[in-house]
Amino acid sequence: MFFDLNIPVTAHQGHGAALQSRKNKGKQLQVTSTSIVVFTPAQVAAIEARIDLLVHLGYTVIALNQTVEKKIDPKTHVNILDELLSQLKKRTGVVFLKRLTINIDEDSEKGFGLTSASVSVTDGYDLIALVPTTPATFSAACLTHSLPSLLTAHIIALPLTLPRLPFHLKHTLVSTAIRNGAVFEVNYAGAFGDPELSHASLGVSDTGLTAKRNWWAAAREVVRVTKVKGVIVSGGVIGQGDYRSPRDVQNLMTLLGLAQNLAHDAFAVTPKSLVLRAQARKTYRAVLSQPRIVVPITSGEAVRAPSKEPSVAQAPAQSSTAAGLSATDPGTPAPPPPTPSRECHSATEKRRREPDSDTAAAGLLIRKRRTVHQPQKKKKKHGVPRR
Repeated sequence: MFFDLNIPVTAHQGHGAALQSRKNKGKQLQVTSTSIVVFTPAQVAAIEARIDLLVHLGYTVIALNQTVEKKIDPKTHVNILDELLSQLKKRTGVVFLKRLTINIDEDSEKGFGLTSASVSVTDGYDLIALVPTTPATFSAACLTHSLPSLLTAHIIALPLTLPRLPFHLKHTLVSTAIRNGAVFEVNYAGAFGDPELSHASLGVSDTGLTAKRNWWAAAREVVRVTKVKGVIVSGGVIGQGDYRSPRDVQNLMTLLGLAQNLAHDAFAVTPKSLVLRAQARKTYRAVLSQPRIVVPITSGEAVRAPSKEPSVAQAPAQSSTAAGLSATDPGTPAPPPPTPSRECHSATEKRRREPDSDTAAAGLLIRKRRTVHQPQKKKKKHGVPRR
């Protein structure tokens, strides 16, 4: 079972009616939540072709990724993946997941950031990923957003094609995030594909060989800091010609310093545990699930009486006592076997403690024989001191 948890999806979004009050004249119009998400037939056909290629390469779990540039607004946010999944054709043996990627910066973290008001938005997604762009947001993603809650960030994606990472990968922050259950994602789009398409929203200025060189340096740093723990590999590719098979990705990860088994775990084992752990996001730390209302039976409702016919398991037990029971009471259970009294227990313990007379005599005879045949030690004669 192979995973690709980053299939970028974009759509044309047509806004609905806009509202403007008298007090806010001249300001930007507030868009209502009646936005219309439109997928053109060409876009749907391109996504279908990418999915068919991934299935042909051997991937069975695919996550469609929707990216949000700024802070989530529950009033204006629209889940475009629900509309897309309804238009895709049905496939057997393929699991589709919905992923939300948020590019967090200082503006998005001002005020309250990700709070309980955003739960209504994140409930519609299976995975939540964060892309930190500043040292403060990277620290918040590792320490705060990775804690178990309804807004847990499962994936921390880093812009690896930048000339230099905007923050330092500290061991304490990385180890804390991994301990909380988060993973660090390495997208191979920077090594094979066009980095301008994959990270255009993150301000990538370098293209071509320079961006690929930046990716190799940053990916090696991620592997070194994480100590090969909590690392997953995803595509993040838009063009069909840039996708690679799982074995090619495994060879790529070995060039970053991973062993063969650890490189295989990066796209097969670790993503599986991540998806299973992400299902517990909607529970209370994977202990309590969503409650169900159980309606009690009132006194006025009829309750079906239990059957009085003897069961098959009770039939052998009643065979020895059936003679003492009357023929009119076939359902009377057999009496339990008599329990031994305390006197029986005490007599048994006494027999165990006190040895048999024959056994005691044999043991005494053996002791006597040992004492008879045991050679006596000669006493050393000490010389008499001369006067």
